[in-house]
Amino acid sequence: MSCPGIIDSDFLGSVLRFADCEAQTIGMQGYQALAASGSPLGALLTGLLTILIAFLGYRMLLGHVPDGREGILTFVKIGLVLAFATSWAAYRVTIYDVVLRGPAEIVGAIGGASGLPGANGGLVARLGEVDRAMVELSRLGMTGGVPILAQPGGEPGGNTQVPPEPQYQFNYEPGTIFGSSSLGTARLVFLTATIAAYASVRLVAGLLLAIGPLFITFLLFDGTRSLFEGWVRALVAAAVGALAVTMTLGVELALLEPWLADLLSRRYVGLPSSASATELLVIGLAFAMILLGALGMAARVALGFRLPFVRARQIVERHDGATSMSSVSSVHNRATLPGEEPSRATAIAEAVAVAQRREARGLIERASPVATAAGASMQHRDTAAPAAVPLGQGHRRRGQTRVSASARKRDIKP
Repeated sequence: MSCPGIIDSDFLGSVLRFADCEAQTIGMQGYQALAASGSPLGALLTGLLTILIAFLGYRMLLGHVPDGREGILTFVKIGLVLAFATSWAAYRVTIYDVVLRGPAEIVGAIGGASGLPGANGGLVARLGEVDRAMVELSRLGMTGGVPILAQPGGEPGGNTQVPPEPQYQFNYEPGTIFGSSSLGTARLVFLTATIAAYASVRLVAGLLLAIGPLFITFLLFDGTRSLFEGWVRALVAAAVGALAVTMTLGVELALLEPWLADLLSRRYVGLPSSASATELLVIGLAFAMILLGALGMAARVALGFRLPFVRARQIVERHDGATSMSSVSSVHNRATLPGEEPSRATAIAEAVAVAQRREARGLIERASPVATAAGASMQHRDTAAPAAVPLGQGHRRRGQTRVSASARKRDIKP
């Protein structure tokens, strides 16, 4: 597939169409090259499947026979990897079209209902029209006046009226750091922001789709499953970014199209509009920052994405860790039976657990005195009552007779 090059009369539209065509070509041809028979990915996939089957066999030899649920999930996982890593038909319908064409359909539904320009097609062409309107404004100028010439007419007798001197209209605006180049800078910012935002999400999506078979094979093992999850996150970020960029460009078109049309009509009749150059620059800079924020939002949304089985595994691991910490005290009690000496590891674990409980209790006391009092009452309630003391044995019996100081002096007095 050969993509069309840059057209001088339609610079912006041709660049955007070229980027979109290259993204589709890279995603399609790259996948087919990796999934073809005899490619390095085919050898890698065969080797990984062999290692997976070998691991399952060794586990069964060691007595770890998988149950029915685990066995079914393993075979389903192998089938999904083989289907998406080797079949272009399954990959295109499930992943390729969703990432590259899904955002356009969503924009058509949302933008069509809200009346955004270019939502139902023609966005690239209308962006090119905005660029050509800026070029026309640069040709006409914004700060100088346009001559208003009187129409020559004839008088009876054949005498021709001499046209008067041209009249000019001027208006001025406060000086800026850009001087007389505000309009050119505004076009520069508009072109850079539009091309960078649009082409980045499309080309990144095409590259990720091209190397998709490689990351799909990482789904086979638990240790490499995080790489597959990262690839899915990147695809989600590219799709959400394309949706956000397209909506933002539609809003920018809704603002710029009628404004530029009004500016051109004013300049054609000779009305000056020098202040509009700085205003166009401000609008271009503002939407450039909005596009950057939209891409950051898409990345943030993708970072919060988690696959269901990875999330479930993290919960199980966290639960196992809590269970092991709660069993430290019981292990310590077993190790300190009469005639046994606690090991150094057990003592260290018990010290760490005591420190953690002390820190947690301190945080609770600082956060809520009411909770502290409730916890103290619960602790006293759960504490076993002391054993009853027999009547008359509440105090320890003295072993010696009590002798007062006066009696002692009396006894030693001669």
